[in-house]
Amino acid sequence: MKKVFALLLTLSLVLSLAACGGDSGKTDAPADSGSSAPADSGSSTPADSGSDSAGGDSSLSGPVNLTLAAQEVGTGAYTVAAAVQAAMLKGLPTGSTIDLTTNSPGGVGAPVLIQNEECDLIVSNAGPTQWSYEKSPSEYDFGGCTDVASLGGGLGHTFTNILFTQKFVDETGYTTLEEVIENKYPIKLITKKNGSLGELTAERVIEACGITVEEFLTFASWEKTGTDAIKSGIQDDLYDATIDHIDAGQSTTTEICLTHDMHFVQLGEAALANMEKMGYAPITMEAGTWNGQENDIQSMGSQQNILVPAGMDEELAYTLTKAMCENRDDMASAVASLGYFDPQIAGQKQFCGAPLHPGAARYYAEIGASYDA
Repeated sequence: MKKVFALLLTLSLVLSLAACGGDSGKTDAPADSGSSAPADSGSSTPADSGSDSAGGDSSLSGPVNLTLAAQEVGTGAYTVAAAVQAAMLKGLPTGSTIDLTTNSPGGVGAPVLIQNEECDLIVSNAGPTQWSYEKSPSEYDFGGCTDVASLGGGLGHTFTNILFTQKFVDETGYTTLEEVIENKYPIKLITKKNGSLGELTAERVIEACGITVEEFLTFASWEKTGTDAIKSGIQDDLYDATIDHIDAGQSTTTEICLTHDMHFVQLGEAALANMEKMGYAPITMEAGTWNGQENDIQSMGSQQNILVPAGMDEELAYTLTKAMCENRDDMASAVASLGYFDPQIAGQKQFCGAPLHPGAARYYAEIGASYDA
């Protein structure tokens, strides 16, 4: 099924070439101010000459015209992209535009669009970015994306969430995933569909516990489906456990925890360390995040990041990074989760996934931030 998903994504990426436009993906030099917006652009907002910060102290020689790929209007990813768009425009020369397109396949497939020069900017996630950058296509369906760079990450507060039903715990006595795996208990797992970060995170969790997915499936069952089926399946006790990569307040998990007694699973230190090596970063799921959660859970998250072509003009990358960081409060006002964005650590590999663009590194060095070149 993963191969089928990869083929379908590849086809959608090919079709999206017409949407992004051949020239708009080139950022080796500032784009001509006469370039037209893509046909499927969600919005094309120029830097207003009346804005106090538009073109404030940019060293760019003239207006630039960029494309920022987002998911469909109404998704959380689109609102994040729109907030980033508004922040970056404040640092660009008067007359510049950043066109929001809606052809992003999400954080997992995002590096592919940058690799194929189909857009200038995209919101991804640190973990999938690292896998795409470091793994070959034979190792990972979206691997081989080495022509990408990051402007920074840590845009959000998502974490890995592992839930057992309380009925499962009461009947088996198992409270950790490591115990289930060690004893090869036939647990019934349900997660999101193939290709989602939730499904891929579930794979990484299993591998972090010291077993391959193939070995896991010799004794366990795993259903991959939509969120409604996950919710009803857990509520009807058709499944014992679910794993996801989400933010606090995610509706499916909220309803599950309000309508069903759940056990919040804590991974052991070894599994957490293994997930960190895979590209996740430590994060605390605080007590009370979900109904019935009495204790903090030490988890691992893959926060959102901003990817650009590795060949983007250095001055442009510097300007975009500076504008994003210096307008952090405006982004947080638009999207609450962006309040977790911290320029002092945004350039660290655990948040970037891919190498930091030299222009971004220059900005982080100027402000004395911790970063990995």
